[in-house]
Amino acid sequence: MSRIKQLSKHLINQIAAGEVIERPASVVKELVENSIDAGATKISVEISNECRDLRIADNGSGIHPDDILLAFSKHATSKIETDEDLFAISTLGFRGEALSSIISISKLTCTTRTKDFDYGTKVECENSQVKKVQAGCAIGTIMDIRNLFYNLPARLKFLKNPKTEFSYIQELTQSLAIVNPHISFELKNNGKTVLKTIGLNDLKTTLKEVYSQDVVDNLKEVLKTDKISGFKISGLVSTPDYTRSSKKSYHIYINSRTVKCPVFQKSIDTAYKNLIGNAKYPFVVLNLELPPSEIDVNVHPTKKEVRYKNTNQIFNFIYSSVDMALSNISFRQKNEVLASISSNVFSMPKPQITEANDDVYVNDEDLIQPSLLATPTIQPLDPSTIQSFNLSTNENIIGQYKNTYILIEKEDGLEIVDQHIAEERFIYEKLKSQKQPASQLLFISDVLQVSATEAELINENREKFEKFGYGIEFLKDFELIFKKVPQMLSKVSPRELLADILENLSGDLDGLEEKILIMTSCKASVKAGQKLNIWQMQEIIKNWRTCEKPYTCPHGRPIAKTLSHKQIAGFFERAE
Repeated sequence: MSRIKQLSKHLINQIAAGEVIERPASVVKELVENSIDAGATKISVEISNECRDLRIADNGSGIHPDDILLAFSKHATSKIETDEDLFAISTLGFRGEALSSIISISKLTCTTRTKDFDYGTKVECENSQVKKVQAGCAIGTIMDIRNLFYNLPARLKFLKNPKTEFSYIQELTQSLAIVNPHISFELKNNGKTVLKTIGLNDLKTTLKEVYSQDVVDNLKEVLKTDKISGFKISGLVSTPDYTRSSKKSYHIYINSRTVKCPVFQKSIDTAYKNLIGNAKYPFVVLNLELPPSEIDVNVHPTKKEVRYKNTNQIFNFIYSSVDMALSNISFRQKNEVLASISSNVFSMPKPQITEANDDVYVNDEDLIQPSLLATPTIQPLDPSTIQSFNLSTNENIIGQYKNTYILIEKEDGLEIVDQHIAEERFIYEKLKSQKQPASQLLFISDVLQVSATEAELINENREKFEKFGYGIEFLKDFELIFKKVPQMLSKVSPRELLADILENLSGDLDGLEEKILIMTSCKASVKAGQKLNIWQMQEIIKNWRTCEKPYTCPHGRPIAKTLSHKQIAGFFERAE
């Protein structure tokens, strides 16, 4: 075995670069975050030469000429000084590793100037060596990186094709632009502008510039502050009928820092449970602000992983905030119903958890399960409110289409409502708010045969079915009858009910009560293809309008679609 030797400064920096600089996007992240920390209001990112040449320019505070050489040395930073600072981090960068790592694997030129000087400073870096001269330039900093990984051919082999590498840079820049709407961002690829924001400090404007007006039109505001804990969450989430096919549209931040956080994602997923279908995901932009003492960002060199002091408290706070935003508060106000409902309708009491896992990488069972979260209770409306409600919801129902969809003429267009799932959503929320649903005694019931396995499962879960109004009695080991069923299912055949019950008992039994609730709601609802008179249609729509979450059915299917007058007129080439 060879003798122990001290590694060279350059080799030490290259080893460190392996942790901090994984790919071209890593360079952009480190330098743009430095620009943000420097108070820049304009940041330009230019990419060329298959993502190996990068130029990041800003109008920030710049680097003092006496500090410029120190800035490129290892573990040199202006952002922390003491041990205590490490647990009260308010900047994006703090490790002091990025610049020393970058100059070990690229040829870098930095031109910078502060407001206190009439001249700037230019430094040229190669193989961790730095040369400094005076130069004329504007206030701010320009980082010009050439031939990234030129001295690490092994690293080049692991890079993906230039289009893929640029897509990482584009996603990163978009994410930083969204959480910093007060900053004007520009991203160019081979001279072509692919992203530009104007920095008006308006999140919706930035989202429109990054994505489209269509995205903005389908978002609801999230805003909640807890003065006791010092928590605050703000942002926008999509309505449940506006979804994506992946979680790439989860833009989640903690103290304006992009993070990968399973707890954050799980809380969002839980809020959307039974509102969107399988393999569908919402569009989310959320920034969670926490006191520095509640979070540790010093977990990984990339600073994307975090640990919380109280994981369950964080989960509850995020979940309840998103759930409140998805509740149809504004709709209720519009129809003058809100005043009749208890002020506690949307409050979310925090359940007591006996164990807490402080690491964010936790299994689902370590987090609060949806069944433990309290369900808001809707108070019955008094007659005067109902009269007011009826007057304010005078629907101009045109009729049915295919005996399945109710057509409604509205001020803003033509609304098409699926009659089955609109009523299903109403019944689901009604049942969920009731402590004990009304049951119908059955004087005559078919004797139904089950297998030994099915009989055991039904016996084990009989209390859960009893909770929702089902009374099941065994005559023999494998023969049973329904003594009672939920009142709204009195016309459904017991054989059909049993088939559905057995289907819910097969496979995964997690969330069985929720499955029973959904099954009951579905069975009790008017069916697709069923002809309705005008009074029946009005009743369905009136009830649906009172739903707390009227966007989708409990299975996640969208309930309604509105075609605007502009869309319809445009198709027929008419002016509005």
